[in-house]
Amino acid sequence: MTDLSLTILAETANDAQIIERLHARTFGPGRYVLSAYRLREHVSHLLALSFTARIGTLLVGSVRQLPICIGDTPALLLGPLTVEPPFRSRGVGRALLDRAIGDARKQGNRLIVLVGDEPYYSRVGFKMIPKGTVTMPGPVDQKRLLVLELVEGASDGIAGAIRPDWNAAK
Repeated sequence: MTDLSLTILAETANDAQIIERLHARTFGPGRYVLSAYRLREHVSHLLALSFTARIGTLLVGSVRQLPICIGDTPALLLGPLTVEPPFRSRGVGRALLDRAIGDARKQGNRLIVLVGDEPYYSRVGFKMIPKGTVTMPGPVDQKRLLVLELVEGASDGIAGAIRPDWNAAK
């Protein structure tokens, strides 16, 4: 980010309303029917692994992660990742991703899953999950179901339904 002074900070409880307004503006009301939101209805995101992007005091982006299991394998679900439209294509999303992935790795997590565009997320190492091995609670385009190994080989043999990880939720 060359022309803006960007700060990535851990999300706090005080950020909830402004982030919700950002999600409403960027994703609209249809976001609630998406499979990933069905998981978010049942378990809260982890503040220690969720981040905001700010220019001065202006919140311009956000990324959240929540604890899930794929079958019996613990993982994180990344998303939503959103950036205010005027600040897109300026490295804000990448800075949020880098921080979220780096902190997840430092905290000992092994896998991150998301539903998103493979051409965008492959730049940080996400790859498609083999079709038919993992399911979401609701319809999802299997080509958009992606995984990132934080530990080499961590996705080997993952299979089953994605569900909230009640043990990791706090």
